[in-house]
Amino acid sequence: MKQFNVPIIYRSPLIAAIKNKRKEQDKMKKDFSPTLLDFGPLQIYLARHFGFCYGVENAIEIAFQTIEENPGKRIFLLSEMIHNPQVNADLMDRGVQFLQDTHGNQVIPFESLTREDVVIIPAFGTTLTIEEKLESIGIPTKKYNTTCPFVEKVWNRSEQIARNNYTVVVHGKPSHEETRATFSHAAASAPTIIVKDMDEAVLLGEYITGKKDMDSFYEAFNSRLSPGFDAKKDLKKIGVVNQTTMLASHTQAIADYLKEVMIDHYGLTDETIADHFAETRDTLCYATNDNQSAVYGLLEIPADLAIVVGGYNSSNTSHLVELCEQRISTFFISSEEKIISDREIRHYNFHNRSEIVTEGFLPENRPLRILMTSGASCPDALVEGVINKLVSFFPVTTSPERILAHFQ
Repeated sequence: MKQFNVPIIYRSPLIAAIKNKRKEQDKMKKDFSPTLLDFGPLQIYLARHFGFCYGVENAIEIAFQTIEENPGKRIFLLSEMIHNPQVNADLMDRGVQFLQDTHGNQVIPFESLTREDVVIIPAFGTTLTIEEKLESIGIPTKKYNTTCPFVEKVWNRSEQIARNNYTVVVHGKPSHEETRATFSHAAASAPTIIVKDMDEAVLLGEYITGKKDMDSFYEAFNSRLSPGFDAKKDLKKIGVVNQTTMLASHTQAIADYLKEVMIDHYGLTDETIADHFAETRDTLCYATNDNQSAVYGLLEIPADLAIVVGGYNSSNTSHLVELCEQRISTFFISSEEKIISDREIRHYNFHNRSEIVTEGFLPENRPLRILMTSGASCPDALVEGVINKLVSFFPVTTSPERILAHFQ
């Protein structure tokens, strides 16, 4: 896989050595067991896969290269390039401005842009409407486009099934940049609807089978339908694609459920299933799958708590937190600065979107076992920072330097 030129400030010698060693030992990526960092009284288990994915590294490389190539020009990001506050702050420190917030609200009017300005498309992609608006100003949208290749893969798959007259069902968060972009691209080729979870998939199934009156359909899915959506006609053939950062198991469960709905409703067989349902399993992102599978492997280790590092508005990170919370006390933090002391930690509750302070978060038993992972937009340097902060609270018998030497 391509190696990217990511700024060294985001790199970690320790994490890089660990990842390289595990890659050498497990080239086929079949081993999802974590890596033990044994400091004596403190034992940290790192997930097999975590941190920057291909799409994020690609976006960061393009963004910093764009800054170097355009001295003196105004440079804008359409919205947050990735959901990591440190990376976005570094870009702002270099003069990059944001045109929109993460919900698509305008911060700087498009009308103030000129053809001399540079606009970077974020890793989530953008809508066709915004692309057309920028192109009309004279700003090329392909030149500085950091859209993740795996997001584009979803768009391409949507277009393929649209050619066979399927309606596209997008599993995603309706307000998320990537979902808005995928919806826009899918809707250009086919009737399209967004479902955010299994509850909405079940509701959609009830409209497909006629258990619910179609008169209420448009109110139930208001603002999440492509223009001119005809429920009576457009729900006869469907295919499910996803926002790539959703839980892979949830997307697959929704696809499997809707497939069964179609089989039961139309009396389909293996030979005729394609008449009403498109197979789209290949749109699940490899990095999302790997990171989530690694968390399942991580949770097999008996431990005292888990720490997940990443941006608070990062969808893929919140899903890792969600998986951990089902099994163990979990703290979601954006950096080592959130660990106030060996007694207090300031962490994020993504359920009610607020930071809270917890006292006595480190149990007294020794050795203390901590599970750790991070989101796909989180720099490895932040993970190493959290490790070093935790180590500073203990009379460790093995230093981080010796751990590093072990993996080199």
